[in-house]
Amino acid sequence: MTLSPPAIMSTPLRERSLAPDLARGLMLLLIALAHAHMFLAHETTGFRGYAVDGAALDRVVAGLQVLLVDGRALPMFAALFGYGLARLAARRQDAGLEERQVKRLVRRRSAWLLAFGFAHALLLFFGDILAAYGLIGLVFARLLWSRDRVLVRTAVVTAVVHVLVVAGLGASAEAAGHVNSMPTIIADPVEAAFARVMVWSALTTTFYVVSVLPAFAFGIWAARRRLLDEPARHLPMLRRTALWGIGIGVIGGLPLMLVDTRLWEVDGAGGVALYALHSVTGLAAGLGYAALIAAFAARPGRAEGPIAKALAACGQRSLTCYLLQSVAFVALFTPLAGNLGAHLGDAAASGVAVLIWAATVLIAAGMARADMRGPFEVLLRRLTYGRSR
Repeated sequence: MTLSPPAIMSTPLRERSLAPDLARGLMLLLIALAHAHMFLAHETTGFRGYAVDGAALDRVVAGLQVLLVDGRALPMFAALFGYGLARLAARRQDAGLEERQVKRLVRRRSAWLLAFGFAHALLLFFGDILAAYGLIGLVFARLLWSRDRVLVRTAVVTAVVHVLVVAGLGASAEAAGHVNSMPTIIADPVEAAFARVMVWSALTTTFYVVSVLPAFAFGIWAARRRLLDEPARHLPMLRRTALWGIGIGVIGGLPLMLVDTRLWEVDGAGGVALYALHSVTGLAAGLGYAALIAAFAARPGRAEGPIAKALAACGQRSLTCYLLQSVAFVALFTPLAGNLGAHLGDAAASGVAVLIWAATVLIAAGMARADMRGPFEVLLRRLTYGRSR
């Protein structure tokens, strides 16, 4: 089957909605902060991977990130993924494709995302999320056409499974004494690549899938109501979602923040329970963050400022910027390159993460001025659609 030209035309960058792109651009900052400490050579860590014996500043930064970043960026990313995929499917059907053709298109795109994720893990970083998106797109594509109550049930059931999986991971960490076993600290390149793929495959098929699915389902629900495309029409709902979602995330994350910074000594099953509570309330926080950004974007003139334009440009090229972050982390932190991971603490690593993210924003802004799409976005599109007729 050859797709007709209207079906494969992408939305011109200047016509894209601000809120989704702005959310993706800011989300990449949270992703960078959440990933940086995974490259550090700490001997023993807390549940979220931060050093238990860090300096005062390191513990402050770790505490803030446990409270506001870790387990919060991924659900936000997942909600935006569900939103974007639902809008893509709707646009294709509006352009004249039948449902079965759109499903085939979604699955083809998802298969390539899975391949991107494997390459990302093999070459760069075990914490890849692209493969989980690809796997969900392949297995759960029907959710894009499911009724709202099916989406809600899916979110609830997978959230329960999410708690069970996280509790299992926490119990395993307790049993192992929280010894740092990140593949990023392995010096041998072959051993490191093998370890990355093994950890990536385990995370993708368990933790990431059950972490992504609840927010993914809510993202589809939000796309049907165009909450991010038309935020001005939905300001009361967005404000309530932001207030309650972020509030739940902070309240649910506070106990683990105290545990991981050693301000509160809780061992065994108690620590595992707090780890699970932190993770499941992060689902609400991620949705709250997305709603907060959409409410901000709804105000007149928000798209005109240079900072908003640069962040939106980053969001429009989120795949490219996401992969560039991993390239930079590997070049700076790993034993095979800069080896900063052997010397920096959590606070310094987070500072580097902010600089890396800022660099990708500047690169994306430069590409926007040159009217260039991200190279990995172009590649994914070409692999998905082929050459247009």
